[in-house]
Amino acid sequence: MAKAPKNAISPTRAEDYPEWYQQVIKASDLAENSPVRGCMVIKPWGYQLWENMQRALDDMFKATGHQNAYFPLFIPMSFLEKEAEHVEGFAKECAVVTHHRLEPDPDGGLRPAGELEEPLIVRPTSETIIGATYAKWVQSYRDLPILINQWANVVRWEMRTRMFLRTAEFLWQEGHTVHATREEAVEETERMIQVYADFAENWMAMPVTIGAKTAGERFPGAVETLSIEAMMQDRKALQAGTSHFLGQNFSKAQEIVFQSESGSREYAWTTSWGVSTRLVGALLMTHSDDDGLVLPPKLAPTQVVILPIYKGEQRAAVMEYIGQLTEQLRGQTYNGAPIRVEVDDRDVRGGEKKWHHVKRGVPIRLEVGPKDIEKDSVFMGRRDQPKSVGMSRAEVVGKIADLLGEVQQNLFDRAAQLRSDNTVTITSEADFRDYFTPKNPDSPEIHGGFAMCHFSDEDSLQDLLKELKVTIRCVPSDNNDTPGICFATGKPAEKQAIFAKAY
Repeated sequence: MAKAPKNAISPTRAEDYPEWYQQVIKASDLAENSPVRGCMVIKPWGYQLWENMQRALDDMFKATGHQNAYFPLFIPMSFLEKEAEHVEGFAKECAVVTHHRLEPDPDGGLRPAGELEEPLIVRPTSETIIGATYAKWVQSYRDLPILINQWANVVRWEMRTRMFLRTAEFLWQEGHTVHATREEAVEETERMIQVYADFAENWMAMPVTIGAKTAGERFPGAVETLSIEAMMQDRKALQAGTSHFLGQNFSKAQEIVFQSESGSREYAWTTSWGVSTRLVGALLMTHSDDDGLVLPPKLAPTQVVILPIYKGEQRAAVMEYIGQLTEQLRGQTYNGAPIRVEVDDRDVRGGEKKWHHVKRGVPIRLEVGPKDIEKDSVFMGRRDQPKSVGMSRAEVVGKIADLLGEVQQNLFDRAAQLRSDNTVTITSEADFRDYFTPKNPDSPEIHGGFAMCHFSDEDSLQDLLKELKVTIRCVPSDNNDTPGICFATGKPAEKQAIFAKAY
């Protein structure tokens, strides 16, 4: 009987997916829990990954005419109260500052003192504070459009947290724009969700579906919310980015009024859109395996790692050869930039060193020892494939960009195949229940996926969805709008949506 393969991560995805996720973060050195409940420390490898995401997205934002600015972390409570639906949506998640200093208490500790006249909310999102600023900036149609993004941190007081996916504090970008007409604002909303989809698919190698949220899943205060939805390897959906058409709701609350070309006074039309460090969790769950993190080359902090193999006096020759190889590789470009090469010459055993980089998801490993030098070759391993192969130095240098491109495409293709294999059309409640019910409720196995279903009335589904822990992810933008029959009520239905269990 053949032995089961030994994996670097325990438990495996099939054994315990949530714990596997935590162990991959630990093994790849992405982040760790902080002393503050619900918050995380993003470690250098994880932060470099976020920086690469940030850099690519920032370029895409600027290419579409946006500029960066920064707005306050603290928001007066009265600002949130002006937009009733918005504050209701975020009230339970708000962290509130009520005092402005500390003083010694009789027991030798500290206590809050100096109560604020008005409590300050620690930024959960910035529509209200930015809207108040825009109200001062906008006087005439000549002041429009305003196209601004900010990179910032956000606090939402989550009760159940999971690193990168849902933490009390996280990093993100939030775009906030103001327009003279409804049409311009709608166009902006659609443009930015396309930017997110482009980034997800072409940089993260993560296939996504663009669609509109239903009324029950919409951003608080928005007229329409568009999202990109991705399937993780446990077949759950993850909302990876959102773009909101806010209509005139926030401009009326914040008095963003301008004089039109005809001389009339009109409320502006606004949008907001954002993605966060949740994308790091999305990347992990889309591509990683039972040996650790797997990174798409376009975003990997290190794209190629070279591992010297030598004993004693062999070091000088091996390192001289690697120096030449490194210079040649860094002279090549991939995705419009020099290839990011790391040489790991730590005093660590070869096997341990190799697994260190496997677990961190480096796309390509090159091992070089005395025998390789004799052949003017290297031993090449791809993170997306199990076997390593020998290659001549000239071949690896000449093909390195193509190899990285193959890894990037292979990761996308595998994720697209997983989604295709686990997307079904369901037309009856019985089939819906069967699809989303685990065979072992005490220890649920990986089950379900994306169910494409016609539905007639969102409210009538709430009890069923709550029972099965399923949500309506979105109404896909490429839906052909062919009428059908609601899978739950049997009534005629105009819309078909993606239903899934989700993060």
